[in-house]
Amino acid sequence: MKKVIENLVKKALESVGTKNAKFIVEHPTNLAFGDYTTNAGIVSKKAQEIVDYLAVRHPSEIEKVELKSGFINFYLSKEFFKRSIGEIVEKGSEFGKNESLKGEKVMVEHTDPNPFKSFHIGHLMPNVVGSTLANIFEWNGAEVKQACYQGDVGIHVAKAVWGTMQGSNEPYVFGNKKFEEDENIRKEIQEINKKIYNRSDESINKLYDEGRKASLEYFDSIYKKLGSHFDYFFFESESAPRGKKIVEENMGKVFEAGENGAVVFHAENYDKALHTRVFINSEGIPTYEAKELGLAPIKFEKYPYTKSIVVTGNEVNAYFKVLLQALKLISPKLAEITKHIGHGMLRLPTGKMSSRSGGALEAETLIESVKEKTKGDEQVAIGAIKYMILRQSVGNDIIFDIEKSVSIEGDSGVYLQYAYARTCSILEKAKVHLSQPSPWQGEGGPLAVGEVRVVEKLLYRFPEIVERACVEYSPNLLTTYLTEIAGSFNNLYANEQIISDKPESSYLIALTRAFNTVMKNGLTILGIPAPERM
Repeated sequence: MKKVIENLVKKALESVGTKNAKFIVEHPTNLAFGDYTTNAGIVSKKAQEIVDYLAVRHPSEIEKVELKSGFINFYLSKEFFKRSIGEIVEKGSEFGKNESLKGEKVMVEHTDPNPFKSFHIGHLMPNVVGSTLANIFEWNGAEVKQACYQGDVGIHVAKAVWGTMQGSNEPYVFGNKKFEEDENIRKEIQEINKKIYNRSDESINKLYDEGRKASLEYFDSIYKKLGSHFDYFFFESESAPRGKKIVEENMGKVFEAGENGAVVFHAENYDKALHTRVFINSEGIPTYEAKELGLAPIKFEKYPYTKSIVVTGNEVNAYFKVLLQALKLISPKLAEITKHIGHGMLRLPTGKMSSRSGGALEAETLIESVKEKTKGDEQVAIGAIKYMILRQSVGNDIIFDIEKSVSIEGDSGVYLQYAYARTCSILEKAKVHLSQPSPWQGEGGPLAVGEVRVVEKLLYRFPEIVERACVEYSPNLLTTYLTEIAGSFNNLYANEQIISDKPESSYLIALTRAFNTVMKNGLTILGIPAPERM
């Protein structure tokens, strides 16, 4: 309907001599001002003429067009809402899907935990955000593959292997501490790092292989718990040599010799907002930057994407800008179709916790803490955590409040799950009514007496929200919308008897089915479990 109104307004503007005008069509904040509104009257300064044009040309789905304070408001008809409920019920799990990205092949890389380190609460952010964005792209018609890139080589691994050799129960934490404190141990760990890269020491290889295998199995157990999956796993051990080769092939063209034999990229020469970064260190080992440079072509060879999305913490935003500038010079095509999304940090009320200090709160510990508040229900706990992550803009930090996350009063995953479970119960009781002919078919179908309910004015918007969330890379649009429709349905439930002998009961049951469908589809996109009983 939004596109219909946009085309109609465009023609109206042309009719009054205003061509190529930039206007917007959106939903007014206050439903009293209609179902759609446009600023086209203000843009053209011929508002009344536009309204006069629209008044005799609008489709039957629009009941009236009204001018108010310069804005043109559109009010949809009762018949439109009646048919929209029917469409939702008939489409079921397909309602909300579109083909705006048909033909697109998207790879979404996210989570990226490092073997030999814990899977802490910081990894929950990219996992939840990345998984949800992947779902959103799929609902918009794209073919999507999810990837996880893991640092299985690097100084952090060497620290953990050294710590294991010392018999520590927390090898990485212990190794990191000693690396910072003792110059001799630092040299030992740096030597181990070289041996890991070169696979030149059998005893170190054995410790490394065993630790890597255990880490990946541990990560996989958490992915299953979170309901996330990956189509591809990439590792720094494969991207490092590829990246180093790319850097060496572009010496003198993109990269230059730095201090002590290091290789650097002066990104500020191309963009004054950027800075210099090291791509190969003085030991001849490729840095994170070079590994990322090697990863891009490896990904493309594995899956020839039309768009590559990389989801990481926003503390590396500046680093990624430098990386993409280097990639632009080496492989313009890959740089053009690569987008980095930096998410905020997940913090507890006590502040951020760093794995380097050994104080990181593991993801499993947080899940168990939330489960204690949900009577041991893991599905509800996972939903509570995901909602808290997805409820606000991707780039913002989140202070995770356990009590708020499990509140049943609104603005929580539990609130949405309860609303869905309630309608499952209602529909179970109403099965006999649902066996009757569909109430939205034909002119004789019952239409509830009185004004159109708020929930009816919101349900049909779901496909628009799904599309907008994709365009803006904003899962929070979905959480906000689902919370709004949950509140509107709960209000209906509190004030009207859905199952009764009254004529409008079959319509109210259909309306309940439509809400149930939209809520289930929305929760599915967000990756939040939708239990039928709570």
